[in-house]
Amino acid sequence: MSFHSTAAQLVTLAAEGQEHGGNHESLNPYLTGGGAFVILMLLLWITTRFNRDR
Repeated sequence: MSFHSTAAQLVTLAAEGQEHGGNHESLNPYLTGGGAFVILMLLLWITTRFNRDR
């Protein structure tokens, strides 16, 4: 495989990716972000419960 053919294949692959937009239809960014925020707050609360001696 030469550099030229590899570059041509990568350009073709990148052009195909633009048609789909990159986001999956079932992923809601607000739900994903909100879920991550709730999980992080829960982990923060658990961590502070174990550090009562400080």
